Amino acid sequence: MPEWYFTILRSLGIFVLTLLLVRLLGKRQTSQLTLFDLITAVVVGVTAAAISLNLLDNLANGVAALAVWTVLPILLSLLALKYKTLRDILQGKETVLINHGKVLEDKLMEARFTPEDLLSQLRRKSVFQVADVEFAMLEPNGDLSVLLKKDKQPVSANTLGLQVSQESVPQTVMLDGVIMDEPLTAMGLNRHWLHTELEKVGVAPENVFIAQVDSLGQLYLDTFNDALTIPQPKTKELAYATLKKCQADCELYALGTKQTAARKMYANCAKELDEIITDLKPLLKGGL
Repeated sequence: MPEWYFTILRSLGIFVLTLLLVRLLGKRQTSQLTLFDLITAVVVGVTAAAISLNLLDNLANGVAALAVWTVLPILLSLLALKYKTLRDILQGKETVLINHGKVLEDKLMEARFTPEDLLSQLRRKSVFQVADVEFAMLEPNGDLSVLLKKDKQPVSANTLGLQVSQESVPQTVMLDGVIMDEPLTAMGLNRHWLHTELEKVGVAPENVFIAQVDSLGQLYLDTFNDALTIPQPKTKELAYATLKKCQADCELYALGTKQTAARKMYANCAKELDEIITDLKPLLKGGL
């Protein structure tokens, strides 16, 4: 048989073997690879290529080398989970580059970081002034973690003392026009509810590309027909408007009645509704 035939067979076999070995090494994004991971990947790739092209005298030697360069990193990674010293050797340690707003030049030198490298990494974090940084740490994978000074941090609801509602992950209840019963059940809903909501917006089930339900029970739709305009859910806005109208009606009745008991009852109702609206503001934020 021709040599290329054996090359194809060897390549197919090594491809399957390498795929299995790589799966054993675990899942990790390219940006999270350490120097040790990168060296392991290069050696495994070069060895697999050498076996495929029959550059080694003995096939068994190549397979043995692949096995060693797969099993050894796995064992070391398992040991590194238990021993921090080994973990520091394999993965490296964090390096503080900016502390209390001051750039540590000796740490930059230790990390082989130039001032341009530092400024480039800060810009990737949308930080353009070193003076805005309180703390910056270089992670083992080369990423830079940045903590801005208090007066430079983005304003959050917690900073303003506002209460916000806790939201869970939205559930996908339809994909490619197919209703998914399990997510619907998890939200305490059913097909009848879904069909009713679709009828409200005039969308046929077979025209739905994606349908999701958020933690407040609002339905989001994306249809195959991009020209079709889907009205946004107004559940929260309607609930807020209804509560405010009830409160205003109670206040109006309290002012309009001549009976003391009725006036007191309406005033209390208006006060209770005001407290309810205040408590529900985080949930009804869409209507504020």
